[in-house]
Amino acid sequence: MVNRRSFLTRIALGVFTLLVSLGLGTGIAQPVTAVRSVGFTVSDLNRAVDFYTQVLDFRKVSEVEVYGRDYDALQGVFGVRMRVVGLQLGQERLELTEYLTPAGLPIPLDSRSNDLWFQHIAIVVRDMPRAYQRLREYNVRHVSVAPQTLPATIPAAAGIQAFYFQDPDRHNLELIYFPPDKGDPRWQRPTSNLFLGIDHTAIAISDTAKSLAFYQELGFRVAGDSENFGPEQEYLNHVEGVRLRITGLKVAQGMGIEFLDYRQPTDGRPRPANARASDLLHWETTLSVSNLPETAARLQTQGVTFVSRRVVTLPDDRLGFRQGILVPDPDGHVLRLVQS
Repeated sequence: MVNRRSFLTRIALGVFTLLVSLGLGTGIAQPVTAVRSVGFTVSDLNRAVDFYTQVLDFRKVSEVEVYGRDYDALQGVFGVRMRVVGLQLGQERLELTEYLTPAGLPIPLDSRSNDLWFQHIAIVVRDMPRAYQRLREYNVRHVSVAPQTLPATIPAAAGIQAFYFQDPDRHNLELIYFPPDKGDPRWQRPTSNLFLGIDHTAIAISDTAKSLAFYQELGFRVAGDSENFGPEQEYLNHVEGVRLRITGLKVAQGMGIEFLDYRQPTDGRPRPANARASDLLHWETTLSVSNLPETAARLQTQGVTFVSRRVVTLPDDRLGFRQGILVPDPDGHVLRLVQS
Protein backbone atom coordinates (compact mmCIF):
# COMPACT_ATOMS: atom_id res chain seq x y z
CA MET A 1 0.00 0.00 0.00
CA VAL A 2 1.39 3.41 -1.00
CA ASN A 3 1.77 5.98 1.76
CA ARG A 4 -0.48 8.92 0.77
CA ARG A 5 1.95 11.64 1.89
CA SER A 6 4.83 9.96 0.06
CA PHE A 7 2.63 9.56 -3.04
CA LEU A 8 1.65 13.23 -3.11
CA THR A 9 5.24 14.32 -2.51
CA ARG A 10 6.41 12.23 -5.48
CA ILE A 11 3.71 13.77 -7.69
CA ALA A 12 4.81 17.27 -6.70
CA LEU A 13 8.45 16.45 -7.38
CA GLY A 14 7.50 14.96 -10.73
CA VAL A 15 5.64 18.11 -11.76
CA PHE A 16 8.60 20.24 -10.66
CA THR A 17 10.98 18.07 -12.70
CA LEU A 18 8.76 18.45 -15.78
CA LEU A 19 8.62 22.22 -15.42
CA VAL A 20 12.38 22.47 -15.11
CA SER A 21 12.95 20.18 -18.10
CA LEU A 22 10.64 22.39 -20.17
CA GLY A 23 12.51 25.52 -19.14
CA LEU A 24 9.60 26.76 -17.04
CA GLY A 25 11.41 26.88 -13.71
CA THR A 26 12.30 30.11 -12.03
CA GLY A 27 16.08 29.85 -12.33
CA ILE A 28 18.88 28.77 -14.62
CA ALA A 29 18.14 26.99 -17.92
CA GLN A 30 20.30 23.84 -17.92
CA PRO A 31 23.68 25.50 -17.26
CA VAL A 32 25.64 22.37 -16.22
CA THR A 33 27.05 20.50 -19.21
CA ALA A 34 29.17 17.87 -17.43
CA VAL A 35 30.37 16.49 -14.11
CA ARG A 36 34.10 16.83 -14.79
CA SER A 37 35.65 15.36 -11.66
CA VAL A 38 35.37 14.87 -7.94
CA GLY A 39 38.12 15.45 -5.40
CA PHE A 40 39.05 16.14 -1.81
CA THR A 41 41.76 17.43 0.50
CA VAL A 42 44.43 15.00 1.71
CA SER A 43 47.08 15.29 4.42
CA ASP A 44 49.91 13.57 2.52
CA LEU A 45 49.68 13.67 -1.27
CA ASN A 46 52.39 11.10 -1.93
CA ARG A 47 50.74 8.60 0.42
CA ALA A 48 47.32 9.24 -1.13
CA VAL A 49 48.61 8.79 -4.68
CA ASP A 50 50.26 5.50 -3.69
CA PHE A 51 46.99 4.28 -2.16
CA TYR A 52 44.82 5.07 -5.16
CA THR A 53 47.29 3.85 -7.78
CA GLN A 54 48.48 0.70 -6.00
CA VAL A 55 45.29 -0.46 -4.27
CA LEU A 56 42.60 0.75 -6.67
CA ASP A 57 44.47 0.94 -10.02
CA PHE A 58 43.97 4.66 -10.66
CA ARG A 59 46.48 6.22 -13.06
CA LYS A 60 48.25 9.51 -12.34
CA VAL A 61 47.69 11.95 -15.19
CA SER A 62 48.72 15.37 -13.84
CA GLU A 63 50.43 17.22 -10.99
CA VAL A 64 50.69 20.95 -10.34
CA GLU A 65 51.57 23.26 -7.45
CA VAL A 66 49.81 26.62 -7.22
CA TYR A 67 49.63 29.63 -4.92
CA GLY A 68 48.73 33.31 -5.04
CA ARG A 69 45.85 35.66 -4.31
CA ASP A 70 43.64 34.28 -7.06
CA TYR A 71 43.85 30.80 -5.51
CA ASP A 72 43.13 32.28 -2.07
CA ALA A 73 40.00 33.86 -3.54
CA LEU A 74 38.96 30.65 -5.29
CA GLN A 75 39.32 28.42 -2.22
CA GLY A 76 38.06 31.03 0.25
CA VAL A 77 41.16 30.53 2.40
CA PHE A 78 44.02 32.97 2.96
CA GLY A 79 47.59 32.03 2.06
CA VAL A 80 47.03 28.75 0.22
CA ARG A 81 49.78 26.78 -1.46
CA MET A 82 48.38 23.58 -2.96
CA ARG A 83 49.76 20.48 -4.60
CA VAL A 84 47.12 18.97 -6.85
CA VAL A 85 47.25 15.57 -8.54
CA GLY A 86 44.78 14.33 -11.13
CA LEU A 87 44.05 10.59 -11.23
CA GLN A 88 42.12 8.66 -13.88
CA LEU A 89 40.09 5.46 -13.63
CA GLY A 90 38.25 4.51 -16.79
CA GLN A 91 36.58 7.67 -18.08
CA GLU A 92 36.41 9.38 -14.67
CA ARG A 93 38.79 11.72 -12.92
CA LEU A 94 39.66 12.05 -9.21
CA GLU A 95 41.54 15.10 -7.90
CA LEU A 96 43.66 15.01 -4.73
CA THR A 97 44.77 18.28 -3.08
CA GLU A 98 47.34 18.73 -0.33
CA TYR A 99 47.56 22.13 1.34
CA LEU A 100 51.18 22.94 2.14
CA THR A 101 49.67 26.03 3.80
CA PRO A 102 47.49 26.43 5.76
CA ALA A 103 47.16 23.20 7.70
CA GLY A 104 43.63 21.80 7.91
CA LEU A 105 41.68 19.76 10.43
CA PRO A 106 41.32 15.95 10.21
CA ILE A 107 37.99 14.25 9.55
CA PRO A 108 36.22 13.73 12.92
CA LEU A 109 36.98 10.24 14.20
CA ASP A 110 33.35 9.66 15.19
CA SER A 111 32.00 10.44 11.70
CA ARG A 112 29.11 8.26 10.55
CA SER A 113 27.53 7.62 7.16
CA ASN A 114 24.45 9.72 8.05
CA ASP A 115 26.42 12.83 9.05
CA LEU A 116 25.81 15.57 6.51
CA TRP A 117 29.48 15.98 5.61
CA PHE A 118 29.49 12.38 4.34
CA GLN A 119 30.49 11.97 0.71
CA HIS A 120 31.92 9.05 -1.21
CA ILE A 121 32.79 7.88 -4.68
CA ALA A 122 31.39 4.57 -5.94
CA ILE A 123 34.14 2.62 -7.73
CA VAL A 124 32.73 -0.01 -10.08
CA VAL A 125 34.36 -3.45 -9.95
CA ARG A 126 34.16 -6.44 -12.28
CA ASP A 127 34.42 -9.01 -9.49
CA MET A 128 33.50 -8.10 -5.90
CA PRO A 129 35.23 -11.02 -4.12
CA ARG A 130 38.49 -10.32 -5.95
CA ALA A 131 38.25 -6.58 -5.32
CA TYR A 132 37.54 -7.13 -1.62
CA GLN A 133 40.49 -9.51 -1.41
CA ARG A 134 42.70 -6.77 -2.87
CA LEU A 135 41.57 -4.42 -0.09
CA ARG A 136 42.30 -7.06 2.56
CA GLU A 137 45.80 -7.54 1.18
CA TYR A 138 46.45 -3.83 1.84
CA ASN A 139 44.74 -3.81 5.27
CA VAL A 140 42.24 -1.19 4.17
CA ARG A 141 40.00 0.25 6.89
CA HIS A 142 36.44 -1.14 6.79
CA VAL A 143 33.21 0.82 7.18
CA SER A 144 30.91 -2.02 6.10
CA VAL A 145 31.13 -5.27 8.03
CA ALA A 146 31.63 -7.11 4.71
CA PRO A 147 30.50 -6.77 1.08
CA GLN A 148 26.70 -6.83 0.95
CA THR A 149 24.31 -8.07 -1.75
CA LEU A 150 21.14 -5.99 -1.73
CA PRO A 151 17.97 -8.11 -1.59
CA ALA A 152 14.90 -8.48 -3.81
CA THR A 153 12.92 -6.43 -1.26
CA ILE A 154 14.71 -3.37 -2.74
CA PRO A 155 13.73 -3.83 -6.42
CA ALA A 156 15.75 -0.90 -7.80
CA ALA A 157 18.94 -2.25 -6.19
CA ALA A 158 18.33 -6.01 -6.06
CA GLY A 159 21.49 -7.96 -6.79
CA ILE A 160 23.85 -5.00 -6.51
CA GLN A 161 26.89 -5.78 -4.38
CA ALA A 162 28.55 -2.99 -2.41
CA PHE A 163 31.17 -2.36 0.26
CA TYR A 164 32.13 0.83 2.14
CA PHE A 165 35.72 1.46 3.21
CA GLN A 166 38.14 4.35 3.79
CA ASP A 167 41.41 5.72 2.45
CA PRO A 168 44.32 6.65 4.78
CA ASP A 169 42.70 10.02 5.63
CA ARG A 170 39.31 8.37 6.34
CA HIS A 171 37.63 9.59 3.16
CA ASN A 172 34.74 7.26 2.45
CA LEU A 173 34.83 5.07 -0.65
CA GLU A 174 32.53 2.41 -2.05
CA LEU A 175 33.12 -0.64 -4.20
CA ILE A 176 30.05 -1.45 -6.27
CA TYR A 177 29.23 -4.35 -8.58
CA PHE A 178 26.27 -4.14 -10.95
CA PRO A 179 24.50 -7.30 -12.15
CA PRO A 180 23.61 -7.35 -15.87
CA ASP A 181 20.17 -5.78 -15.35
CA LYS A 182 21.39 -2.83 -13.27
CA GLY A 183 23.50 0.28 -13.79
CA ASP A 184 25.03 1.88 -16.87
CA PRO A 185 25.41 -0.70 -19.69
CA ARG A 186 29.07 0.25 -20.10
CA TRP A 187 29.86 -1.49 -16.81
CA GLN A 188 28.96 -4.79 -18.54
CA ARG A 189 31.50 -4.48 -21.36
CA PRO A 190 34.07 -7.30 -21.45
CA THR A 191 37.35 -6.31 -19.78
CA SER A 192 40.22 -7.78 -17.81
CA ASN A 193 40.34 -4.74 -15.51
CA LEU A 194 39.24 -5.28 -11.92
CA PHE A 195 38.41 -1.62 -11.17
CA LEU A 196 36.43 0.00 -13.99
CA GLY A 197 35.59 3.61 -13.16
CA ILE A 198 33.53 5.89 -10.93
CA ASP A 199 29.77 5.46 -11.27
CA HIS A 200 28.76 8.33 -8.99
CA THR A 201 29.58 10.43 -5.99
CA ALA A 202 27.07 10.12 -3.13
CA ILE A 203 26.26 12.80 -0.56
CA ALA A 204 24.27 12.65 2.67
CA ILE A 205 21.47 15.23 2.60
CA SER A 206 18.79 16.46 4.99
CA ASP A 207 15.87 17.06 2.62
CA THR A 208 15.38 15.46 -0.81
CA ALA A 209 12.92 18.08 -2.05
CA LYS A 210 15.21 20.98 -1.14
CA SER A 211 18.28 19.37 -2.68
CA LEU A 212 16.36 18.40 -5.82
CA ALA A 213 15.23 21.98 -6.31
CA PHE A 214 18.84 23.19 -6.09
CA TYR A 215 20.37 20.59 -8.41
CA GLN A 216 17.54 20.63 -10.94
CA GLU A 217 17.97 24.39 -11.24
CA LEU A 218 21.52 23.59 -12.32
CA GLY A 219 20.25 21.21 -14.98
CA PHE A 220 20.43 17.79 -13.32
CA ARG A 221 17.69 15.25 -14.04
CA VAL A 222 16.48 12.41 -11.84
CA ALA A 223 17.87 9.11 -13.15
CA GLY A 224 16.70 6.78 -10.39
CA ASP A 225 14.95 6.59 -7.03
CA SER A 226 14.89 3.94 -4.32
CA GLU A 227 14.03 3.47 -0.66
CA ASN A 228 16.60 1.19 0.97
CA PHE A 229 16.30 -0.61 4.30
CA GLY A 230 16.98 -3.94 5.94
CA PRO A 231 19.99 -5.70 7.47
CA GLU A 232 22.08 -5.63 4.29
CA GLN A 233 21.76 -1.84 4.07
CA GLU A 234 22.47 -1.49 7.80
CA TYR A 235 25.70 -3.46 7.54
CA LEU A 236 26.68 -1.67 4.31
CA ASN A 237 26.35 1.82 5.79
CA HIS A 238 27.24 0.65 9.31
CA VAL A 239 24.19 2.49 10.64
CA GLU A 240 21.73 0.51 12.76
CA GLY A 241 18.05 0.77 11.81
CA VAL A 242 18.80 2.63 8.58
CA ARG A 243 16.05 3.57 6.19
CA LEU A 244 17.07 5.96 3.47
CA ARG A 245 15.77 7.42 0.27
CA ILE A 246 18.31 7.34 -2.55
CA THR A 247 17.94 9.62 -5.57
CA GLY A 248 20.32 9.43 -8.51
CA LEU A 249 20.97 12.50 -10.67
CA LYS A 250 22.66 12.88 -14.05
CA VAL A 251 23.61 15.47 -16.64
CA ALA A 252 24.68 14.84 -20.24
CA GLN A 253 28.28 13.86 -19.43
CA GLY A 254 30.21 12.49 -16.48
CA MET A 255 29.50 10.52 -13.34
CA GLY A 256 26.24 10.79 -11.43
CA ILE A 257 25.47 12.50 -8.13
CA GLU A 258 23.46 10.48 -5.62
CA PHE A 259 21.45 11.77 -2.66
CA LEU A 260 21.41 9.75 0.57
CA ASP A 261 18.44 11.04 2.58
CA TYR A 262 18.34 9.22 5.93
CA ARG A 263 14.73 8.86 7.07
CA GLN A 264 15.99 6.74 9.99
CA PRO A 265 17.95 7.36 12.11
CA THR A 266 17.58 11.13 12.23
CA ASP A 267 20.64 11.94 14.34
CA GLY A 268 22.98 12.83 11.46
CA ARG A 269 24.97 15.96 12.30
CA PRO A 270 25.25 19.06 10.06
CA ARG A 271 28.48 20.01 8.36
CA PRO A 272 30.66 22.07 10.75
CA ALA A 273 29.99 25.75 10.13
CA ASN A 274 33.70 26.58 10.32
CA ALA A 275 34.82 23.91 7.81
CA ARG A 276 37.32 25.18 5.24
CA ALA A 277 38.71 23.91 1.95
CA SER A 278 41.97 22.97 3.67
CA ASP A 279 40.16 20.58 6.07
CA LEU A 280 40.20 16.90 5.19
CA LEU A 281 36.40 16.59 5.16
CA HIS A 282 36.32 19.02 2.22
CA TRP A 283 35.23 17.54 -1.11
CA GLU A 284 34.77 19.39 -4.41
CA THR A 285 32.62 18.11 -7.27
CA THR A 286 33.61 19.97 -10.43
CA LEU A 287 30.83 20.92 -12.84
CA SER A 288 31.30 22.48 -16.28
CA VAL A 289 28.77 25.25 -16.88
CA SER A 290 27.88 27.00 -20.11
CA ASN A 291 27.86 30.55 -18.70
CA LEU A 292 29.64 30.85 -15.35
CA PRO A 293 29.07 34.57 -14.60
CA GLU A 294 25.34 34.24 -15.30
CA THR A 295 25.05 31.05 -13.25
CA ALA A 296 26.88 32.61 -10.29
CA ALA A 297 24.75 35.76 -10.46
CA ARG A 298 21.51 33.74 -10.44
CA LEU A 299 22.69 31.64 -7.49
CA GLN A 300 23.57 34.81 -5.60
CA THR A 301 20.11 36.29 -6.17
CA GLN A 302 18.68 33.06 -4.73
CA GLY A 303 20.62 33.63 -1.51
CA VAL A 304 23.49 31.17 -2.04
CA THR A 305 26.58 32.24 -0.06
CA PHE A 306 29.73 31.36 -1.97
CA VAL A 307 32.80 29.59 -0.60
CA SER A 308 34.93 31.57 -3.06
CA ARG A 309 35.17 35.32 -2.66
CA ARG A 310 33.98 35.87 -6.24
CA VAL A 311 34.07 34.31 -9.69
CA VAL A 312 37.83 33.93 -10.08
CA THR A 313 39.81 34.19 -13.31
CA LEU A 314 43.08 32.32 -12.83
CA PRO A 315 46.40 33.34 -14.43
CA ASP A 316 46.60 30.06 -16.39
CA ASP A 317 44.78 26.77 -16.90
CA ARG A 318 47.08 24.48 -14.93
CA LEU A 319 44.10 23.33 -12.84
CA GLY A 320 42.25 22.47 -16.04
CA PHE A 321 40.18 25.66 -16.20
CA ARG A 322 40.66 29.43 -16.22
CA GLN A 323 37.48 30.65 -14.52
CA GLY A 324 35.73 29.11 -11.53
CA ILE A 325 33.88 29.52 -8.24
CA LEU A 326 33.12 27.26 -5.27
CA VAL A 327 29.49 27.17 -4.11
CA PRO A 328 27.78 25.10 -1.40
CA ASP A 329 24.64 23.06 -1.93
CA PRO A 330 21.85 23.23 0.70
CA ASP A 331 23.78 20.94 3.09
CA GLY A 332 27.21 22.48 2.50
CA HIS A 333 28.60 19.99 -0.04
CA VAL A 334 30.92 22.05 -2.24
CA LEU A 335 30.53 22.31 -6.01
CA ARG A 336 33.29 23.82 -8.11
CA LEU A 337 31.62 25.49 -11.08
CA VAL A 338 34.00 26.11 -13.98
CA GLN A 339 33.48 27.73 -17.35
CA SER A 340 33.18 25.04 -20.02
